[in-house]
Amino acid sequence: MSDKLLTPIEIGLTAAIVAIEDHEPLVLTARGADGLAGLPFGPFDAPSHRTFEIGLRAWVEQQAGLRLGYVEQLYTFGDRGRHAEAGDTGAHMVSIGYLALTRGAEKAANAASFEPWYRFFPWEDRREAPPAIIARDIIPALTAWAEEETPETSRALPRKDRVRFYFGLDGAAWDEERVLDRYELLYEAGLVEEARRDGRPAALARKVLPALGTSMRFDHRRILATAIARLRAKLKYRPVVFELLPAEFTLTELQYTVEAISGRHLHKQNFRRLVETEALVEPTGVMSTQTGGRPAALYRFRRDVLQERPAPGLRVRSRR
Repeated sequence: MSDKLLTPIEIGLTAAIVAIEDHEPLVLTARGADGLAGLPFGPFDAPSHRTFEIGLRAWVEQQAGLRLGYVEQLYTFGDRGRHAEAGDTGAHMVSIGYLALTRGAEKAANAASFEPWYRFFPWEDRREAPPAIIARDIIPALTAWAEEETPETSRALPRKDRVRFYFGLDGAAWDEERVLDRYELLYEAGLVEEARRDGRPAALARKVLPALGTSMRFDHRRILATAIARLRAKLKYRPVVFELLPAEFTLTELQYTVEAISGRHLHKQNFRRLVETEALVEPTGVMSTQTGGRPAALYRFRRDVLQERPAPGLRVRSRR
């Protein structure tokens, strides 16, 4: 048996906790001593909590005062560049990432606050139009990086093809679910601050990095990208959007919430026909006068739909 000391490993739970406020998707963050935003993180206490999810719900309620609704495990994140560096003697932190939804954006406590998730991923918000940052900063930098590809750096899918597929160029469609692919491409090309922090040669070779969103601690922006991609996918086959809405809502509020999460504009009449076809909601018989205009009918989620078919969701299509 080897006498080499094994690096201890600790297990933590990192949560991307999402809420909607004023038609904007928000994520709960806490800023460390370094001033960087990070996702809420807590250790897994095996003696106190029977499961990871129970532990997650417990410390989020204790630390931030939030009761979580929908919770889903994402992946396990343990790459170097998280908490440990070469030569460190302390424990290496492996984190289990979670997507969690809450309606309590205004209730976060203990120095935690909700921030717009598009602050960290400005290229993902296409509700008004494709963000200028893509054509101005991202595509020129990625194109130059792709042209530097050599046989030693090539992969099964060449750099130029990945740029085209992930960012919807030259006839390729924009896929809103490829949030993680786009972030990973920017990281590989050395265009985000996290790549320089992790010592990526492509980033270290650049004199100046473009301002591509707000960086986060450790690999938390990667975890958040994973959570956004998962939530966008879930919209199409699970009624998770209703976990972010009040018990009663207008169809306009429902559409704005779906648009906020997916990052794209939806045709109003097509969206309403889809909602009617999917039969996910039912009228309450009450009108809302809080719309700022004409009174609008209030609806609620029709929970019976969960028993009627296995995958109820909003298979929306954008105008662009």
